[in-house]
Amino acid sequence: MEGNGIEHRTVRANGINIHLAEKGEGPIILFLHGFPELWYCWRHQLQAFASLGYRAVAPDLRGYGDSDAPADSYTYFHVVGDLIGVLDAIGADKVFVVGHDWGALIAWNLCLFRPDRVKALVNLSVAFAPRTATNKPVKTFRALYGDEFYVCRFQEPGAIETDFAEIGIEKVLKYILTSLPAGPFYLPEGKALREEIDIPITLPSWLSEDDLQYYVTQYEKTGFTSGLNYYRDWDSSWELTASWMESKVEVPTKFIVGDLDLTYNTPGFNEYMNFDVMKKYVPFLEDVVVMKGAGHFVQEEKSPEINLYIYDFFQKF
Repeated sequence: MEGNGIEHRTVRANGINIHLAEKGEGPIILFLHGFPELWYCWRHQLQAFASLGYRAVAPDLRGYGDSDAPADSYTYFHVVGDLIGVLDAIGADKVFVVGHDWGALIAWNLCLFRPDRVKALVNLSVAFAPRTATNKPVKTFRALYGDEFYVCRFQEPGAIETDFAEIGIEKVLKYILTSLPAGPFYLPEGKALREEIDIPITLPSWLSEDDLQYYVTQYEKTGFTSGLNYYRDWDSSWELTASWMESKVEVPTKFIVGDLDLTYNTPGFNEYMNFDVMKKYVPFLEDVVVMKGAGHFVQEEKSPEINLYIYDFFQKF
């Protein structure tokens, strides 16, 4: 972490403290992480885009890392409100946005609620799904996959945290960051990851031991509950977005997913990853890129390629 030129500060946004990591000068790119990530998952992008003449800014979203972790309030509206507060705090009228996983979900909704603050969007892994009268998220996933599907197992406060505590934070993070299946992900009650963690995991080239330990140190301080609260408020977000029924994201967009990403191979996530289907609801969609041999954490696994996709797209605006 030392000597990389990344600056850290805390800003007040939407009534809470948000930690920012940033580097560079120029047009601002806001990078939004998912679960169980942190600003740190964008470390390669912060370096790259600072060198390319951008100001790269990556917050720890509410509940993560060095940002405040309210006991509740993790709907789209709360988190988008945080981001608008961040933009105001850093003096940014309109920014480029890149999101991954939950960060992609938040980015879609930032564009839906406040398109006036976004120049263009690159989203990774999680496609835009228009709000309909029937696609309540947890109910939909439970009907498709049952109670042991990970989204469903995350719902009961304290339950999966107990499982994760028994396994150990380092083993949980090591498995999730490196070994997610290329398809539906199940966490059977009382048996979650028990068999998987007995299989030795060799860290891939894109995740060093130091990288892993940064995540471990942060999650040892915070635990997983606040990150899991995004899943626990997912149905609340759906309920609150009734006014955006079948609304479109009208921001210039590129979407990228790995062909080994669980989202690309899981019905409930992948219906809208086809270009023609997504473009009905994201009319300024330029492209859907499916990266061969890439899994879920594509911005870390394939950082040079992802950086080039982002740079080429944003250079148009």
